[in-house]
Amino acid sequence: MDMIAERGLEKLTMAALGREVGMSSGHLLYYFHSKDELLLRTLEWSEGRLGAERGRLLARHGGARARLDAYVDLYVPDGHRDPHWTLWLEVWNRSQNAAEDARDRQAAIEGAWHRDLVALLAEGISRGEFRPVDPDRYASRLRALLDGFSIHVAIGLRGTDRDQVLAHVREFLEQTLLADT
Repeated sequence: MDMIAERGLEKLTMAALGREVGMSSGHLLYYFHSKDELLLRTLEWSEGRLGAERGRLLARHGGARARLDAYVDLYVPDGHRDPHWTLWLEVWNRSQNAAEDARDRQAAIEGAWHRDLVALLAEGISRGEFRPVDPDRYASRLRALLDGFSIHVAIGLRGTDRDQVLAHVREFLEQTLLADT
């Protein structure tokens, strides 16, 4: 992740990574078998850290809306070339030709984000903070919106920085989810 952050994914080669960690590229390939596997394991490691942070945010006391804002804040990249999102984009791109096991592992990562959001939405609905929507369908739509905006932020699309994206998402949530008070 440090190399991705410093140099970008395009400069991440097995040889360069090997030099960075004091191993040969052959030794890395012995453990990871391919660059695709190395990237997926790195993503799983990064997602493990994000999952733990997401769990802490969602376990906080307080309203569902505040925790939903924290979820969104964690989801959206910090900015252009965010290392986690740069890695995600590369793994997604490579997944077109990935083996079923790799695709299942990616689906597990996505599934964790989705399940947490569905549970949060259901809680907010039961407390009357959110309108009575289908939590699973709404979560799918919200995550698609977040993915689209997050890609724009991660690739540095002009006119879509993190603050603008967060404002768009807040407006969307206010219009479609927040209960009338």
